[in-house]
Amino acid sequence: MTAFQRADILLPKLSDEEMTKWAVVACDQYTGEPEYWREVENIAGKSPSALNLIFPEAFLGDHDEERIAKINRNMHDYLKADLFEEYKNCFILLKRTQSDGRLRAGLIGKIDLEMYDYNKGSHSQVRATEATVASRIPPRVKIRMDAPLELPHIMILIDDKDETVIEPLLQKNLQKVYDFTLMQNGGSAEGYLVDKENAEQVENALEKLAEKLAQKEGCSAENALVFAMGDGNHSLASAKETYERKKRENSPDAELARYALVEIVNLHSPALEFEAIHRVIFDTDFDKLYKEMTEKLGLVKENTEQNFSVMLGGRTETFGITKPCSNLTVGSVQQFLDEYLAQNGGKIDYIHGEDTVKKLCERENAMGILLPSMKKSELFPTVIKDGALPRKTFSMGHAHDKRFYCEARRISVEK
Repeated sequence: MTAFQRADILLPKLSDEEMTKWAVVACDQYTGEPEYWREVENIAGKSPSALNLIFPEAFLGDHDEERIAKINRNMHDYLKADLFEEYKNCFILLKRTQSDGRLRAGLIGKIDLEMYDYNKGSHSQVRATEATVASRIPPRVKIRMDAPLELPHIMILIDDKDETVIEPLLQKNLQKVYDFTLMQNGGSAEGYLVDKENAEQVENALEKLAEKLAQKEGCSAENALVFAMGDGNHSLASAKETYERKKRENSPDAELARYALVEIVNLHSPALEFEAIHRVIFDTDFDKLYKEMTEKLGLVKENTEQNFSVMLGGRTETFGITKPCSNLTVGSVQQFLDEYLAQNGGKIDYIHGEDTVKKLCERENAMGILLPSMKKSELFPTVIKDGALPRKTFSMGHAHDKRFYCEARRISVEK
């Protein structure tokens, strides 16, 4: 058995129009744009909405305890109002049409947290792909510890080049359970109930995939990297921490807390693209930074296997690294920056888009570092070799194409 399993999945009993108000984008998107979330509030109005069950990170630090208590009350209210229909022991096939019109197929089920370890260097079936920031876990654990429900924005990648797990379902005649437009340029979503026969075929395909990957790694299927985090790394880490606490306390909720509802997506989906996340450095001695970076990374003004550009003082120069300390350019650069800034001071920001970096570097005392996009084919080999990647290594598409909250699952026993 692999870590990904069938689940008891809850869906709201709402019309297509009402579902548009129900589903909202992942809470860690638009963190610097509270106006986006205020527009979500306007769209949802007084209708049932997942917005009332999540904590947008744009509002962290603004009456946190009060907001968390309200989230838990809303969950109980929705359950008492019999808002949900439960689909027992199933998968749901998701056909997500992105804002660019491309179809991204996913499969919703639960992950066994006993088979997940987010620590660097782990050999679990489910692993983090980027470093986990411990400070981001406690606020999420506070919500989850007393919550009766979970709604996932977790997306996990599988390295299924032969398209054996999810793609065969696209040819099946499955029962449609929802079909609606997503708000705020999010595209649309169709959900299909995967019946028992097709669910068994999915499970068999996953087991064969695990064996194939294990053979490639030279390890057992239990220790092969089968599921790599794509989005929602800190949400899954928080689910793990919540489960470990409830297990230690012998909580009656421990067995439900052992699992987390997730969506798995094939790394090789044509609709899935990795985009670079650049760096901008502020408020430090750039002459010293440049000198130490040249020495530590062995920078040369010619192409090597790892190349990046520096934007400073209106000039852009490209360098090759001759002393890499990671399998990826971003890993080598980030490791140097972490060490340098810790010793010398300064601030770092993580930026999407070269144009934005250029605008920021027009400010006095700012240096831009333009990094290459990570190839999808590099993800699994790099995590296996280096462990979890540096934070902000890659982004999977635009914010409005991230996972929207739709499905839910019970994570506490009825009281």
